[in-house]
Amino acid sequence: MSHNPLLQFDQLPDFPEISAEHIEPAVTGVLSQNSEVLIALLASAKNKTEPDWDSLMAPLEEMEDNLNKVWSTASHLNAVNNTGPIREAYNKCQPLITQYYTELGQNRALFECVEALNARAQKLKLSNTQRKVLRDYLLDFKLAGVDLDDDKKETFAAVEAKLSKLSTKFSNNVLDSTMAWSKLISDDTDLAGVPEASMQTAADLAQSKDQEGYLLTLDAPCYIAISTHADNRQLREEMYTAFTTRASDQGGHDLQFDNTGIIAEILACRAQLAQLLGYHNYAEVSVARKMAKSVGRVNDFLADLATLAVPAAQAEFEELSEFALQEHGIAELKAWDIAYYSEKLRKRNFDISQEELRPYFPLTQVQEGLFAIASRIYGIEIRANTQMSKWNPLVQAFDVSRNNKVIARFYFDVFTREGKRSGAWMAECRSRRQLADESIQTPVAYLVCNFSKGSEKSPALLSHNEVTTLFHEFGHGLHHMLTAETHLRCSGISGVAWDAVELPSQLMENWCWDKQAIALISSHFETKEPLPEALLNKLLQAKNFQAGMRTVRQLEFAMFDFKLHQLAGPFNSDLVSQVMEDVRALTSVYDVPSSNRFANGFSHIFAGGYAAGYYSYKWAEVLSADVFSVFAETGVFNQATGEAFLNKVLSRGGSDDASVLFEAFMGREPQLEALLKQDGLLR
Repeated sequence: MSHNPLLQFDQLPDFPEISAEHIEPAVTGVLSQNSEVLIALLASAKNKTEPDWDSLMAPLEEMEDNLNKVWSTASHLNAVNNTGPIREAYNKCQPLITQYYTELGQNRALFECVEALNARAQKLKLSNTQRKVLRDYLLDFKLAGVDLDDDKKETFAAVEAKLSKLSTKFSNNVLDSTMAWSKLISDDTDLAGVPEASMQTAADLAQSKDQEGYLLTLDAPCYIAISTHADNRQLREEMYTAFTTRASDQGGHDLQFDNTGIIAEILACRAQLAQLLGYHNYAEVSVARKMAKSVGRVNDFLADLATLAVPAAQAEFEELSEFALQEHGIAELKAWDIAYYSEKLRKRNFDISQEELRPYFPLTQVQEGLFAIASRIYGIEIRANTQMSKWNPLVQAFDVSRNNKVIARFYFDVFTREGKRSGAWMAECRSRRQLADESIQTPVAYLVCNFSKGSEKSPALLSHNEVTTLFHEFGHGLHHMLTAETHLRCSGISGVAWDAVELPSQLMENWCWDKQAIALISSHFETKEPLPEALLNKLLQAKNFQAGMRTVRQLEFAMFDFKLHQLAGPFNSDLVSQVMEDVRALTSVYDVPSSNRFANGFSHIFAGGYAAGYYSYKWAEVLSADVFSVFAETGVFNQATGEAFLNKVLSRGGSDDASVLFEAFMGREPQLEALLKQDGLLR
């Protein structure tokens, strides 16, 4: 055990030394050690009538951090290097982790200790942050079923374990179904309209597998390139069908990856957990931890936004349909036509396309500019760290410094590859906290995207949409890395209400639309010329192109998620399909094929942390638009504004309620008006 690289807690993971065989021994070892510590902790508590912070909470934090260090590394490798042995080890340990946290949350003796300490908070003069940590702990105990009878606790634990396995299986099925599909194109005329860089990537992939031609996959860069640019309508339909039927019984996919039954089981488990806890449905359980606080408030928020966005989306679709008919002879737009003709309409209306912009956004320049922007706003410096070990040669590592002192580090893993989960995300490698020797543990983040890595002819070039994705994830990273908190449970994004956790990430996207910022992140990859003024103006003019359609798409996802989790069951595929149909009747402005199985790949809510919480993206977008209005008024690089946001929100993590931190910066409650103006939905 002493030689297990996953257990070297005083250093960052030594990835070249970590293998799948290390995962289970490390996890079981830490769980065993934590159990021993907990037994001793509770035995000691019996002899103390008045618990204090150092004797109770400090050991609990040490236990949690040790487990986080092991499991965050294992989870990360399972996401970015999903080999058979790693997946097997991860799947074997996932139930152990679930069981551990369920038992910890249901430990009545521990709950009473925390409750007793909370009752003495004022007498002990505990800080506001410490009191917030205690409140969060007590809520976690409640939602873990600490008040249940023993037989119900046993049932609750069994359901949690089942749910954990189902969620992992759902995620694996999506990844496997995605990776299993490919299409070899031998004639390049079938790829007419597809950007040269995308074709080169497909050709390189084919060559890497000893095939001739162009190998298409369902990875995001390839799928987006085909659906947006391929003149071949039949190919667009084939790709659309394959993508929207992943992990289902449609589209010719392997039935062993079908998530249809798993979705029903997941929903049934969640409904059962809610019932055991005394809630009407799982949506009520979800909002108990969120800024919105009530199911009704979320429903009203989504309905209000739909009232404003749907008419705009309908008008936009009518314009698109008229354009397709008059200029391209398409009498009826199909779902696989939307992105293609939208891009052509954008070109006609604004004389600009995503592909025209791509040469001006080489990844290296975007990255350099992103770091410069963060430096200007928050007074930090970012430099490459060549000493940190990595899991792939293309991964980069960086130090974040302030006042010449390293305060954080992060990994950048931005290129798509086999065995890597799709999408983009930030995850924690290490969290900031005060250690037993009173030193401060440096926070470290994983920042992950899935971009094409370029070719011999050109470096990695990003679309403007991909630029905003990079900024978004970096915003999450800043939230984690720039925290000033020293308690694990409120450090970085920990303890932050889930519907407020997207505030820093969505805030960062705004700099992708600012002239001064764009000057820093754009430069032609060959000529090094800046983005021409004319092209820049067209980009900004096209900012709100189809904003209504984008909004209703997010509302469709959010409403489907939230309505589904307000039901008590019984759950089956027909009910799930009916909810989706009902939501689309409210939000969708064009018909979706009956074969579409979007839900089967909706990992955010069935395998991630967004169950009954996908609305958080739009909710936090209100917050971010409101906050950016201050930057827009004072100057996007105004250091005083940046410092104020850093000190009042970003660095505070989960040390106070999200509404309190927001109002400390804004001086008032959030208002929807800023978002509506930002999206052009309010004149």
